[in-house]
Amino acid sequence: MSGSTTIEGFAKRIRSGEGGGMISAWVGIPDPLFVNHLAQEAFDAVVLDLQHGVWDMAAAANGIGQGRLAGKPVVARIPVGDFALASRLLDAGASGIIAPMINSVADAEAFAKATKYPPLGERSWGPTLAVNHTGLSPSTYLATANEETVAIAMIETRAALDAADEILRVKGIDGIFVGPSDLSIALSNGAKLAPDTPEMDAVLKHLIARCRAHGKFACVFGSNGERAGELLKMGFDFVIAGADTQQLRSGAASAIAAARKVQAG
Repeated sequence: MSGSTTIEGFAKRIRSGEGGGMISAWVGIPDPLFVNHLAQEAFDAVVLDLQHGVWDMAAAANGIGQGRLAGKPVVARIPVGDFALASRLLDAGASGIIAPMINSVADAEAFAKATKYPPLGERSWGPTLAVNHTGLSPSTYLATANEETVAIAMIETRAALDAADEILRVKGIDGIFVGPSDLSIALSNGAKLAPDTPEMDAVLKHLIARCRAHGKFACVFGSNGERAGELLKMGFDFVIAGADTQQLRSGAASAIAAARKVQAG
């Protein structure tokens, strides 16, 4: 079922975990055509990284459109605390928002407030592109948007880990996204970057269990394809199989090495 997610079925699938978990592309390069290229592959979704990537709103809106043109749902990670941008990205047709550094119930409530319409939140009305993309009437979009889009809180600090149960209880928070790199830095008090270790695996398994207890889904960043497979086997519902820049350079390095091997032979 990999790569077969329908755009409007994305929220239902990620909530249900059907199909054995999803694999998503991760794009920080601010070119909508890059989204289109990756969306042609068997990814189930594409994430636009507006936190550490260099997207602006206009490019991100076009990136969402390119993903939809290729038949893939697009999720956006916002900069820290930029909940106004979260609402705008949903207006542009994003299927979900990932919010970094959700460290407390107050953070989670503010995030949910910006991404959900009443009665769950206070999202402002203006989904022009989203209505265009979905083909829904404005009234139908209003009635279904809270269920058809997802708000995903990042767990990547010691405070967030300690508050995970409370964050997961917040109405309007649909799931969590674990950032193993930041979490490994936080848990070692800045001593090391170690996202792929047995110690981190124990933390990840704990967070999956807390998600299951609350009926929420679990997402995570995988450093490469092999690690993504391990994380799916661990029980995550949505994984990243490495970033765009890594995949671009890896592909280039592989082509160069192949050429030099033939030349030397």
